[in-house]
Amino acid sequence: MPPPIALTIAGFDPSSGAGITADLQTFAAHGLFGISAITALTVQSTLGVASVEAVSPVLLRQTLDHLNADLPPAGIKIGMLATHDIVSKTTTFTDAHKLLIPIVLDPIILSSSGAPLLDQEGLRVLQEELLNRVSWITPNWAELAALTSRKVQFAPDAETALHVLGLRYPHLHIVATGGDHGDKPIDLLRTPTGEIHSFPGKRIDTTSTHGTGCAFSSALLSRLILGDTPLSAVAGAKAFVEGALNHAPGVGHGRGPMDLLWPLRHPSA
Repeated sequence: MPPPIALTIAGFDPSSGAGITADLQTFAAHGLFGISAITALTVQSTLGVASVEAVSPVLLRQTLDHLNADLPPAGIKIGMLATHDIVSKTTTFTDAHKLLIPIVLDPIILSSSGAPLLDQEGLRVLQEELLNRVSWITPNWAELAALTSRKVQFAPDAETALHVLGLRYPHLHIVATGGDHGDKPIDLLRTPTGEIHSFPGKRIDTTSTHGTGCAFSSALLSRLILGDTPLSAVAGAKAFVEGALNHAPGVGHGRGPMDLLWPLRHPSA
């Protein structure tokens, strides 16, 4: 039997720590066949993002339609979208897949170094249109604050913001990632029924943290495609990222990449 197909719609990171290349590695690590549609080219390395150039929205939509006609995906991960035109093209493409397959949105608004990765009109279209079509969203705490216009500093703040976003989009599973609770990181899942589940983690002493959000969302999609329940999919994605951090190759002079193929390189880990 051929492997399930996972589609990523995201930006290209030439240092391979995040974006399309990170998603494809994560899909491969889960035994999926990955296909991709690039939304933007970036000039970046482990030291940060220097420049972003969005692709033609027409080219993106042609790519998506061409792929879908030959390689229909079992799930879709959406990452960096860059402009409102690209958000709109992605939104209309997802119409045919809404409620049929898992669609996970990683709402990339700013880079970790503070560079804007989505224009203001794009953020508006994302909130008014795209969020009504995806089934999952995985904001970090800063992105959760931007999406809800609320301050998110501690776990109770994040829970309140999750409820605000969940009431606005009742169908969504929402995972707030990368938060701190005391001396430990914590992820929070809000289900469409309003329940909040906590996923505490271990603090890993490493500077190789480039692309953690991309890896988490693509691992989450992979687990959902493979049939995991929502809670086990989140737990599995979190464990995957922790393993990738622990096996990071230690390259680069800034925030280095993780080892996203670690389950293949270290099958007994």
